[in-house]
Amino acid sequence: MSGRVETLERALEVGGDRLDPRVRRQVAAAAAGVRERLALGIDHTIVALVGGTGSGKSSLFNAVSGLPFSDVGVKRPTTSEVTACVWGGTGTALLDWLGVAPDHRIERETALDGEAQADLRGLVLLDLPDYDSVESAHRDVVDRLLPMVDLLVWVVDPQKYADDALHSGYLRDLVGHEAAMTVVLNQVDTVPDGVRERLVHDVERLLAEDGLVGVRVRPTSVRTGFGVGDVRAALAAVVAGPSTAAVRAGAEVEAAARLLTAQVAPAEPEAADLPTERVVDALAEAAGLPAIASGVEASVRGGRGPVPSFGAVQPDTVDLARHRWLTDVTAGLPAPWQRAVADRVAPAETLRQDVDRALHAVAVAARRSRSALVAGVAAVVAGLAALVVAALVVGASVTDAGGLDRAAGRWATPLLAGVLALVAVLLALVAAALRRRAGRRRAAAVLGEGRSALDDVVAARLVAPTLAVLGEHREVRTLAAAAAAAPGSPAAPASPVRPASAGSPTSAARPTPGADGERPSTA
Repeated sequence: MSGRVETLERALEVGGDRLDPRVRRQVAAAAAGVRERLALGIDHTIVALVGGTGSGKSSLFNAVSGLPFSDVGVKRPTTSEVTACVWGGTGTALLDWLGVAPDHRIERETALDGEAQADLRGLVLLDLPDYDSVESAHRDVVDRLLPMVDLLVWVVDPQKYADDALHSGYLRDLVGHEAAMTVVLNQVDTVPDGVRERLVHDVERLLAEDGLVGVRVRPTSVRTGFGVGDVRAALAAVVAGPSTAAVRAGAEVEAAARLLTAQVAPAEPEAADLPTERVVDALAEAAGLPAIASGVEASVRGGRGPVPSFGAVQPDTVDLARHRWLTDVTAGLPAPWQRAVADRVAPAETLRQDVDRALHAVAVAARRSRSALVAGVAAVVAGLAALVVAALVVGASVTDAGGLDRAAGRWATPLLAGVLALVAVLLALVAAALRRRAGRRRAAAVLGEGRSALDDVVAARLVAPTLAVLGEHREVRTLAAAAAAAPGSPAAPASPVRPASAGSPTSAARPTPGADGERPSTA
């Protein structure tokens, strides 16, 4: 349980101001209350005997505990004190929390008892002051302690079981919590045997009129011992069941975890789902990166011409790209988390300045191809050689000189000129192809360097802060789910009594019995 509380507190820490302030307060209060209850111990079952003056509840307290500890009858003090008996340990912290005075506590189970009291181990039995006492302080104590107990045992007697102070002042406010109540009709030895059953039915009828259906009514007589064993067995059955305090604490943690779960989305985008490429495309287009790359290609291909350069990126285009990013990555997130992403990523102006700096660092020089230059020079040389040979052929034919074999010269020299001319043309084509290839490669390099620079800006200014917030969102979501995970945990129980009076612990911090299914209804 403490691990689940720590998980809740970690989720609050991570969520911070992304969580609704009211939810933060409620979850923090629940965590603090459960921590307080854990410190007191959640293995105790708190049972309170509540009754009017003369009902015999203090005698029942003594009969169940087997010790004449609680004051009876005229010996009862006039102060508003609570008497407690604890089975298995002293329960000091819990009794301090309940406000039981040290001299009104007793530890029932000792080494001398052996296992005789083992069936009630973990029980804290409280004898509360009379709810109908003329002392107003008695009523205040009853009102303060009722919201804190796990099981209420209402002790009534045949003379005053229909007392309106009991029914209108208490019982009618407990509708819906019948599983955490039982009624003991004490002193049945004072009525004839044939009347007892009618009295039990009459008490059941009055409870039903109060809206309390299914509350067990147990006839007893402390003086004769009739029914006391049944009451003790019923308390043992309750103690043997799951700890009400533990169930309550678990339910409070689960309810708090549900509050946190409502503060986050069911999922968040993964890193691979972020529209990084689209934003880089938009920024590249806004900066004219494709046009710059094309200009560099043209300059390299032509072997001359001005080399283009980057200008300032327009603010509105950067702002639009940032807005689209936020729209895409925060879709489905609660508004506070959307604002958190918007606050964490770089402002539009910062983003624009970083884009400008990154692109101006990209080299856009038109680096000409050396291979194309060599091929071009060779083409020129071959062309010139062809012209020279052609000129010789023309000159020889005009002067008819040279002493060469006329037949051989007639064919060899023109052939050489043609070969040289063909070589020049081929070399020129090769040079052009090399320039085109160099232009494409240089354009691709500019485009790649530019996109890489934009990638770095987007990664640092948009992706990283976005992933940080989404990671925190994921952590809160998983922590809330972990805190809520409790196999077999019942729904959060409600308090079985009216709201506590001023000064009593918060509902998140007190162990109150719950609805059906939380505790056995045998009591």
